[in-house]
Amino acid sequence: MKYAGMPFGMWVLFAGSFQKQLTAVLGYDAATAKAITKKAKPQYQQIIRRLPEFEKADRFKMNLVNCAMIGAFILSMPQRPEVDRLTDYYARFMMTKPMQWFCRESGKSKFTPKDIAAMKATADLKAADRNPYSWNMEFYEYPDGSGYEGRFTKCGICVLMKELGLYDLTPALCHLDYTMSEAGGVTDFARQYTLASGGPYCDCGYKKKG
Repeated sequence: MKYAGMPFGMWVLFAGSFQKQLTAVLGYDAATAKAITKKAKPQYQQIIRRLPEFEKADRFKMNLVNCAMIGAFILSMPQRPEVDRLTDYYARFMMTKPMQWFCRESGKSKFTPKDIAAMKATADLKAADRNPYSWNMEFYEYPDGSGYEGRFTKCGICVLMKELGLYDLTPALCHLDYTMSEAGGVTDFARQYTLASGGPYCDCGYKKKG
């Protein structure tokens, strides 16, 4: 994957938030946070360059780019964070004002025919059959009309985190689904299993509020 385009844009958008939360959440002083960020950038570029390009129809490229970024920061920290603190750190630095706006805008189209069609198309694509860093999912609409579930049987984040030697920290990234659902304002996120926690799949259930 080339560093140009989305990976470069994501660094510009989030690197400042990553650095700020190193102090606010993980307790590093400003000088150390700056040094971590400086070290993380080439690490991030190196991770990105060894990843394959994603298919045009694959909607999960951004997810993996985010994983590469958090992985680069963790590998650049003087001390490996605990899962609980990393969960808070990841949620706080990801939920910038632009990301909160994105979640609200996405919420406006949730459960529309276009949204349902996109979910079905993603399930049919089965991109992880050709790209191990992508995702495979099955799509289920709830019989009572209260929402739907995306059930993931392959996860690119799990693959990359294993390669980076950070697999035990993967649940911190999984928790962002709850944060983004809450920011969207129209769904109650429901989950029973994750692959990262040893489950048979990751179930991402979106139920209509009210």
